[in-house]
Amino acid sequence: MSYSHLSIIERGQLEMLYKLGWSARAIALHLGRHHATISREIKRGQASNGYEALSSELAYQCRRKANASRGKYTQEMANAIQEKLCHTWSPEQIAEKRRTEGKPFVCFKTIYRWIYAGLLVAGDVQVLRHKGKRRKPVETRGRFMVGTPISQRPKDVRKRTTFGHWELDTVVSSRGKSKACAATFIERKSRMYIALKIPDRTAHSMEIACGVIASQYPNAAFQSATVDRGKEFACFNDVENLLGIKVYFADPYSSWQRGSNET
Repeated sequence: MSYSHLSIIERGQLEMLYKLGWSARAIALHLGRHHATISREIKRGQASNGYEALSSELAYQCRRKANASRGKYTQEMANAIQEKLCHTWSPEQIAEKRRTEGKPFVCFKTIYRWIYAGLLVAGDVQVLRHKGKRRKPVETRGRFMVGTPISQRPKDVRKRTTFGHWELDTVVSSRGKSKACAATFIERKSRMYIALKIPDRTAHSMEIACGVIASQYPNAAFQSATVDRGKEFACFNDVENLLGIKVYFADPYSSWQRGSNET
């Protein structure tokens, strides 16, 4: 039997049911989980005002990162590679030399990744000579294939005749190097506006934000979401499956198709 960790949606439901006085066994039965899993989650996520879904999810992500493997990276290997880099060796030369000498092999692409991640020479790409100096900014948020286009969105959503259809976006601070970011939600008919602070513009952070906001309202309050083609919405499949809603993507360079969120 396969096991999956609790999602932010399940944690949001757990928070509401726990505040309503449900027992761990009753919550477990409702969520289709083992009661021991729910009991451990409640103990981990205890706060001054009871269990909190958002803080529990963030703590879970920190634990996951702490347990992440660095692969072949060791401090001994890093020192050896760094010495060569400081003597103007290229990653390709270093990788080939280690292979011919029978030392633990590491691909030259891996050496580049370690440099850009700051694990070697403190991330100083000047040691890479021309290749490092000419390196263009790297898009770190990945690529994704968009889902259902806005042309397939029902007409009653466009006419704002029914409640429960939202426009989603992210807002990033323009103050110097600040990385402050917020996920914004606006309901098309009522114009109700909600902003939730998130740590970054990744798809994972947006997925958590959607789960937290949806957990505060009945299921009927979320029927669809209209978004732009920003890479923070690469999580649209998970959002559709977990929340049972439809996500529509606006056309490129067509901010007017999401007028409520752009005003």
